Amino acid sequence: MAAVEHPMQALQHYLPEGSFERAVHYLHTHKVHLTVTRERKSVLGDYRNAVTGKNHRISINGNLNKYAFLITLLHELAHLLAFEKFGNRIASHGNEWKTIYRRLLADFITTKIFPAEIENALRQSLQNPAASSCAEDGLIRVLKLYDMQKESFYFIEQLPAGSRFKTKEGKVYQKGVRLRKRYKCKEIKTGLEYLFSPVYEVERVE
Repeated sequence: MAAVEHPMQALQHYLPEGSFERAVHYLHTHKVHLTVTRERKSVLGDYRNAVTGKNHRISINGNLNKYAFLITLLHELAHLLAFEKFGNRIASHGNEWKTIYRRLLADFITTKIFPAEIENALRQSLQNPAASSCAEDGLIRVLKLYDMQKESFYFIEQLPAGSRFKTKEGKVYQKGVRLRKRYKCKEIKTGLEYLFSPVYEVERVE
């Protein structure tokens, strides 16, 4: 899917029911060019502040489910609002950004847009928002329930110890022991060991 700036009406396809008008209000008010792009492995969304003669720019991965898309959009909008208020004088995900993101998220939560399990996970994240949208393990788990089902894909935590799996890059690993919050896994080809999040999505290799 190529990157494309979406007319506001087309945005309804990417957002949960009941959230369109509120989201568009922010985009219009703050003069945002929103781009929906192909999946990017390192980020779910991105914000670029306005420069002379141009608008603010936000891009969101188009492969996200509707709830993850909205949460990512709010994450990036919080960067925009923090920039407008504080400029470049603050840390990217510092207290100023967290305060604004909490306010945005709480505003949408009160409208009962999200299913109960996602709402509960979001309320937990309000305590200390992560630097990456949808980054908390608990939130990832419930958001994945609303992805299109992929029968051969699993979270690493779902696999038996010692089983083999393949990442999106095509590398094959063997699942090892859990070390605090991560699993130690060995790459079959090189024998090197890497740490993986328990909710990292992989394809099981029989």
